[in-house]
Amino acid sequence: MAYIQVPEGVPGIRSLVLFRPETGKPLYELAQVLLRGPSPLTEAERELIAAYVSGRNDCLFCRNSHAAAARCLYGEDKNLVDEVLKDMNHSPVSDKMKALLNIAGKVQVLGKEVTPEDIAAARLSGAGDREIHDTVLIAATFCMFNRYVDGLASFTPMDASAYEEMGKRMTEKGYVLPQPQNNK
Repeated sequence: MAYIQVPEGVPGIRSLVLFRPETGKPLYELAQVLLRGPSPLTEAERELIAAYVSGRNDCLFCRNSHAAAARCLYGEDKNLVDEVLKDMNHSPVSDKMKALLNIAGKVQVLGKEVTPEDIAAARLSGAGDREIHDTVLIAATFCMFNRYVDGLASFTPMDASAYEEMGKRMTEKGYVLPQPQNNK
């Protein structure tokens, strides 16, 4: 049960933005730009970064919902999402993606954990400034989102099928504000 009075049964951040739409709107706009806007990283890769950081933060709602979106976006390669979440270093993602996920993991701990060597490794594997920038900003943003969701104990579904539906919605519609439910 959430620590504040939010719409019952509405999961995760969606309930929190319904509680306070004036703060939810810029958060959703930021998610839309980061995860669906122009980037040299694919939408699937960006969702994977969000899921990876959320998993490291033990934020089940964000990990599960963004992993579901990443699976939808990866299509036939959807199993690689679970392989990354299980053991990123031994997963079949590219060396560039491993280097970027390494950076994201360090940002999750503390931004100052990222070293010049981490950046050099990402560059050596083919990552450019924009990919490095977007990775760091996605990681930092999801640390905030994770703490927002968990800090207010928002509803976290335990049924995997709920996340499949969320993943489909996020893939098809992007990050649009939820609409208040009419109680008729």
